[in-house]
Amino acid sequence: MVEKMDEMKAILLRMKDDTLTEINKAVKSGSSLSAGEPSGDIYDQASSERDRELGLLLNDREREKLHNIDEALLKIEDGEYGICEECEEEIPLGRLKVMPFARYCVKCKADIEKQQAQTKRFEEERAYREIALGEEEEA
Repeated sequence: MVEKMDEMKAILLRMKDDTLTEINKAVKSGSSLSAGEPSGDIYDQASSERDRELGLLLNDREREKLHNIDEALLKIEDGEYGICEECEEEIPLGRLKVMPFARYCVKCKADIEKQQAQTKRFEEERAYREIALGEEEEA
């Protein structure tokens, strides 16, 4: 068991280093793009803006990944690593090797995603109904 935790800790630390390296690369390339004066035609400027926005989105994902890795490392220290936060069963080692910062077993994660999809669909349907009612009132 201790050997498994040491292996997972090493994997998480390597992932953290790789993620920090990617964030630093993105920050450097983003600052070099924004440092220059706007150049080119409107299409070049639009392309640059799109690239910058994509870089910011990726940075958010990388920061989220870093947060998840740090949480997993804390769980290792607390002796709570590899336990599903929903059902409190042990998360299979195969899943942890693929997703070392997994918080849920596969079954619980699937149930959570299904619930989120149903909630999103319900909210979208409600928004469409409100739009339709608003249009009827205007007519």
